[in-house]
Amino acid sequence: MREALRSRHYSQRTEESYCLWVRRFIRFQNLRHPAEMGEAEINAFLSHLATHEKVSASTRNQALSALLFLYRNVLRRDLGDLGSVIRARKPRRLPVVLTKEEVKAVLAELEGAYGLIASLMYRSGLRLTECLSLWVQDIDVARGEILVRDGRGAKDRMTMLPEELKEPLRRHLRAVKATHERDLREGWGQVELPQAVAPKYPRAAADWRWRWVFPQARRWRNPRTGQQGRHHMHGSLVQKAVAQAVRRAGLTKRASCHAFRHSFATHLLADGTTSVQSRSS
Repeated sequence: MREALRSRHYSQRTEESYCLWVRRFIRFQNLRHPAEMGEAEINAFLSHLATHEKVSASTRNQALSALLFLYRNVLRRDLGDLGSVIRARKPRRLPVVLTKEEVKAVLAELEGAYGLIASLMYRSGLRLTECLSLWVQDIDVARGEILVRDGRGAKDRMTMLPEELKEPLRRHLRAVKATHERDLREGWGQVELPQAVAPKYPRAAADWRWRWVFPQARRWRNPRTGQQGRHHMHGSLVQKAVAQAVRRAGLTKRASCHAFRHSFATHLLADGTTSVQSRSS
């Protein structure tokens, strides 16, 4: 399953979630092998998710997509009639949009890396995962540009780095580089590289350009090899910090990290900007 996903360039998050759904499906069917099951068992599993576990429409659709991938691309089986099980219709909900004053109030409650991440999500229109996945080489402070790699739809794109964030970002990168150099002196400091990069550039794992812009505070340790390094900050930490900042700011809206991106687009339109390129120029 993992080999099939990686050969088709699915993201790591999709790989983990698809494999999780396959494991849940097998456990639900009392550890039977998927090759021994078919439409009836899939139907029962998805119906159980809807009626007993009360999962959302998007979650049921993800589970169905994982099982379809398993049968079509791993087991090489075309599924027949799935009966009444169809892709659940997602409810159409309006996104939460903050006013400019509300954004300022929330940002004022965030400090350090959390404040910088939230500012990038709002002023550059980045998703949380896109922000945390930035490498040092993806940011061109002089030109005011940020390269977003492998964004939605597996596409790269360029977005703007506002002038007011350049100096805070420079200070942040100086601190990250000092930590990186200290890790190297202590015999660590390597990061996990993309699969296509690692074999071509074996020394790149210790290169400053491949550092995460927002590394985690503690080094991870590989229990098998003993190797230590730093992955990027976990998204749940930022989500928790933003939720606490929203409460401290006294907002009644259920604003999350993604609300910064919605607010970014809404405020651009309100200011008469028709594209990110025109704003950045």
